[in-house]
Amino acid sequence: MGFERLCMALQGKKSNYDTDVFTPLIDVISSLSGLKYGVDAKVDVAMRVVADHVRTISFSIADSQLPSNAKAGYVIRRILRRAVRYAYTFLGQKEPFLYKLVDKLVEQMGPSYPELTAQQTLIKKVIKEEEESFLRTLDNGIKLLDDIVRKARAEGKTEISGKDAFVLYDTFGFPLDLTELILREQGMTLDNKEFDAEMQKQKERARNAAAVETGDWTVVNDGEQEFVGYDFTETPTEILRYRKVKQKGKEYYQIILSKTPFYAEMGGQVGDKGTLTSPSGEVIEIFDTKRENNIGVHLAHKLPSDPKAILNAAIDVEARNATAANHSATHLLHEALREVLGTHVEQKGSYVSPDVLRFDFSHFQKVTPEELRKVEHIVNSRLRRSMPLEEYRDLPIAEARGMGAMALFGEKYGDRVRVIKYGSSIELCGGTHVANTGNIGMVRILSESSIAAGIRRIEAVTASGVENMLDQLQDSMKDIASFLGGASDVRQAVRKAIEENTDLRHQVEDYMAERVKTLAKECLANAKEENGIKVCSLSGPRLPEVVKNVAFTLRKLSPEHTVFIGATVSIDKPLLTLMISDDLVKDGLNASQIVREAAKLIKGGGGGQPFFAQAGGKDVEGLSNACTRIKELLHV
Repeated sequence: MGFERLCMALQGKKSNYDTDVFTPLIDVISSLSGLKYGVDAKVDVAMRVVADHVRTISFSIADSQLPSNAKAGYVIRRILRRAVRYAYTFLGQKEPFLYKLVDKLVEQMGPSYPELTAQQTLIKKVIKEEEESFLRTLDNGIKLLDDIVRKARAEGKTEISGKDAFVLYDTFGFPLDLTELILREQGMTLDNKEFDAEMQKQKERARNAAAVETGDWTVVNDGEQEFVGYDFTETPTEILRYRKVKQKGKEYYQIILSKTPFYAEMGGQVGDKGTLTSPSGEVIEIFDTKRENNIGVHLAHKLPSDPKAILNAAIDVEARNATAANHSATHLLHEALREVLGTHVEQKGSYVSPDVLRFDFSHFQKVTPEELRKVEHIVNSRLRRSMPLEEYRDLPIAEARGMGAMALFGEKYGDRVRVIKYGSSIELCGGTHVANTGNIGMVRILSESSIAAGIRRIEAVTASGVENMLDQLQDSMKDIASFLGGASDVRQAVRKAIEENTDLRHQVEDYMAERVKTLAKECLANAKEENGIKVCSLSGPRLPEVVKNVAFTLRKLSPEHTVFIGATVSIDKPLLTLMISDDLVKDGLNASQIVREAAKLIKGGGGGQPFFAQAGGKDVEGLSNACTRIKELLHV
């Protein structure tokens, strides 16, 4: 029967929305919107949609599913946007609104669903940011759609072009289902065939851009692949099958081996690189390892001369060790972040390579420098303890859960799993890891940033990556010290240099201000009067800011019947400047229009206000003619 219908029957109601499952939310919606439930049918529907969708969205976020543009996340985003649109159109909510309902939902359902309470702040943060983003899209889209409908009706049409709807969808991010819904409400229809045709064209463009041509598999030997990379870095093997691939004008081969130590890219960890060596000494470079249908596929630019030969498959051990150090560090970072920030922190993605690790996690605000340092210290203290790797392979998933193992975002798990344990850090993971935490050496966080609503990203380095970073930092400090005359206390020397620079800048500013006044007075003293107008001019190499300041100083010195013409050069580029006193502007002169016209003679453009405008160009030789043109347009 379902929970809501059961409540309806038990409470003697005729609608799910009249039960105490929904009425508390609807009461809050009514209070916030200032509209009564049960008066207007359209308003009632909107309140029901909002109440229902807020429940769906909140539970989904609490269950670690965030709005996105792909897969399940896209479904959540569409549901959320549908609720926003109903609140916008029928409840008059032009500002974020849905997130305000979360507190009531948690109050109502939290005792039975503690994950709602634990993730309450994150749920509100995510919903609010999604609302803010979509409201901007919605506002623009509705205005554009209204214009399209207006034009169609003016032409006597009741159907909207599919091309117009596709532009709304593709360029402005306005969902098709909302376009169709709004059109139905206005008695209009959409040419869906035309929309589908435009969508197909876009898909074909995208497909062509990422087209991959693959040949047929050539079978060399029968059998299934065996992965031995957890225990061995090299092994004798043979090719089971291979095929040629063409992508973006490049050719390479996909090779499947009978036995392989190469870890195939999965769970955020990059694929191994290495070599295949034949008995004759021929070496084939494996530049990457991908996973297809849970099989490791080795990528090489060429095949062995004898594909049937027994080969020695060997990974790049140094790169593997660096990758393993970074991967193990993500587990320890995950645990430390939960200790410092709270148990609401959950992994939302990762990228692990030999050079760097990225760790994405749920959190509702920026992590402070103090919190990041605390996380670093916790992780590094556990590295110094050299905690050994405890690995459990082929463990029943129920038993793994019983150990307290955390599942990592984006991974799919079967009935039997692999558990990685370092001390109190216990996670389900298929990646490669260090034998003990001491092999990681040290962890240093490089950056922390936001990548989506409620999702933060940490980038960090370990082992030799930390050494390289510290070397660069030390070299930079030595360079700075040498720039400061070999100062022993760099901090104090930098502070002193900044103070001296500030004093010098103030002196230069004072000098420039005096120089500007002098130039303005000289321009005014040398002004030529034409048709009752004082024509002041300035030429030669000048800084744009100086020319501008001279113009405005002249404006104060001679506020009537005055124009200023600057025909100057700045960094080998011509610059036209024109200032016109207010009385001449009232007489119809416009500095912006005049400068734009004259700028054609220096192969440039510009503009400004009626009383002041500037234009840059490319042709210094044209300055004289441009200046003459300005005078012609000024009639002086």
